[in-house]
Amino acid sequence: MTATKPSKSARKRQQLALQQLGEELIGLGDAELATFGLDERIVDAIRAARSIRSHGALRRQKQLIGKLMRELDPDPIRAGIAALRAEDLAAKRVFANAERWRDRLLREGTGALTAFEQQTGQQESGLAGLLADYELAFSDRAEKTLRREIFRRVHEILVKIGG
Repeated sequence: MTATKPSKSARKRQQLALQQLGEELIGLGDAELATFGLDERIVDAIRAARSIRSHGALRRQKQLIGKLMRELDPDPIRAGIAALRAEDLAAKRVFANAERWRDRLLREGTGALTAFEQQTGQQESGLAGLLADYELAFSDRAEKTLRREIFRRVHEILVKIGG
């Protein structure tokens, strides 16, 4: 029984997929890259690619990264990148939710505060005092500072409860 080797087109598709995976790794920071436990040659090639500005040289470097990636199982790397994207998406959702709550709190006052505390289960959040200070703010600068502080507190609470 003879095993058929993949066609040239299939090998090229596989190589391009590995190269694209390498490109995604180039976009990660060093701390995120370290979580993958990659071979030092690949890490060095990725770091070198970040500093290359010439289009042709960067293309060749990406090809080298793709070639080095042939020695690895790409599935754990793909899963790790997907997990990082999911974390980023969750953080963006929490941030946007905190902005919406801050705006609602500033617009509606204590009614929104009651709704926020019920939804989050956080009584004594410290927001009542900040909202009272905001009502008494005498300058644009003081209002801006309090808006930031209210946002920080709301964001802190939402991160703590995971929502």
